[in-house]
Amino acid sequence: MKIKVGVMGSAGEASPDTKDALVEKAQALAQAIASRQLLLLTGATTGIVYVVGKVAHDAGVFHVGVSPAENSKAHVEKFKLPLDACDLIVYTGFGLKGRNVVLVRSCDIVLFIAGAMGSLNEFTIAHDEGKVIGCLSGTGGVADAADYLLQKFSKDMGARVFQDGDPEKLLDACLGSFTS
Repeated sequence: MKIKVGVMGSAGEASPDTKDALVEKAQALAQAIASRQLLLLTGATTGIVYVVGKVAHDAGVFHVGVSPAENSKAHVEKFKLPLDACDLIVYTGFGLKGRNVVLVRSCDIVLFIAGAMGSLNEFTIAHDEGKVIGCLSGTGGVADAADYLLQKFSKDMGARVFQDGDPEKLLDACLGSFTS
């Protein structure tokens, strides 16, 4: 069975001064996932996570989106989310926070690129679930705050957290630590 890698992070627009570099990192992460024949899960969302999902999908990765909506109409109209980057969308009907639990629990490895409050929620779920977590450093947000979060609030739940600014090295470290 293929390893299921989730990508979590900023669904909003990046600031103009960081957008190009962030998109470049997202594309590199997508290519790293594609080169390893992994299954990709995302929140079927917008922003930088959309870039990772779309590039990976276009490179032949099977991309499962986990939606907060109850159906495709609500996915597009209520949540303003795209349909074009996923091979399959699971409609949870659980809203954003409920979707986050389903998404994270469905992953073997959880990767973070940038990320704000929703990603912080996903990070804490992944940590509490004892997941292998990878943070693409240099992308801002939750991905760059892992040290602080773990130092300030951590308890040992068995999570293994890796940080690297190189998507290839980050993914290799996470895959090397994953045991089914």
